[in-house]
Amino acid sequence: MEQPPGFVAQGESGLVCKLRRSLYRLKQSPRAWFGKFSQVVQNFGMTRSEADHSIFYCHSSSETSMSNCKPLDSPMDPNMKLMVKHGEPYSDPERYRKLVGKLIYLTITKPDISFAVGVVSQFKQAPCVDHWAAVLCILRYIKKTPGQGLLYEDKGDIHISGYCDANWAGSPIDKRSTTGFCISIRGNVVSWKSKKQNTVAHSSAEAEYQAMASITCELIWVKQLIQELKFVDVQPMKLYCDNQAALHIASNPVFHERTKHIEIDYHFVREKLLAKEISTKFVNSSNQLADTFTKSLRGSQIQTLNSITVNGKPIIPQLMRAEKCFKKSGGKSNIAMKIRNKQR
Repeated sequence: MEQPPGFVAQGESGLVCKLRRSLYRLKQSPRAWFGKFSQVVQNFGMTRSEADHSIFYCHSSSETSMSNCKPLDSPMDPNMKLMVKHGEPYSDPERYRKLVGKLIYLTITKPDISFAVGVVSQFKQAPCVDHWAAVLCILRYIKKTPGQGLLYEDKGDIHISGYCDANWAGSPIDKRSTTGFCISIRGNVVSWKSKKQNTVAHSSAEAEYQAMASITCELIWVKQLIQELKFVDVQPMKLYCDNQAALHIASNPVFHERTKHIEIDYHFVREKLLAKEISTKFVNSSNQLADTFTKSLRGSQIQTLNSITVNGKPIIPQLMRAEKCFKKSGGKSNIAMKIRNKQR
């Protein structure tokens, strides 16, 4: 440390400076900085761990009073139709917005709540009591699946594939469709989206085609990313869709009357298909993994799709029913074990 330029004490020599603050590169500086950081974080309401002082935590279950709630099998009732300013206004809009914001953050690791969270996030400006009830349903679903998260496993060669779906005119507010897709590498889901389309689709085929355009852009980006990381996949990326008409539009330019009103950028799909960068495949609706991103599903449907997209291990419906019987019988039935062995 040196005395700053211009500071001269007349007639004084042999004096020392007393530091009132920590300086960079002093051995006391990290401790002083952490002390200030710890004080600020605790002022925000965090609690410092006694076992490890570098860990701070905050229990927020009291915000929702849902710690003892009854769990649900589905994040949203399939029969629920939420409207703008429909019903009694909710008394605490700020609380609604804070909780929805936390749920949006949670979708980073829980794809299965993406659609439900997208629906309730449309009413942040003026929420009603029904909208708050829908948010509580999502919390009750999360209570049932606290340990369910993304599982990444090594499943062979690098290969990119994607599933896309659209819920035509699914929004009761403006009749716009919802695009949903998920992209996997080696069978592990790495990207997903549930978003309302910008325009109103005239048909289910057009809605599905717009969804195909969205996932194609994402597929191209994912491929560029893994190529930059020196992972090479020479095979065309597989795009699965459950709408035959949309697949025909992408591969056959004859349907001019049906597609001439679609904006040119949606024909990006056809361009990449001709360049053999992607290949389209038909998939049955029962095996459509993107269903959970476009509509509310029953508990058994969500569990089946989550076993593939999230946990990576498919569960067949017969096994699910057999395991329920196994639990009810007190372990006296071996049906579930037989079906599980057959699945293997």
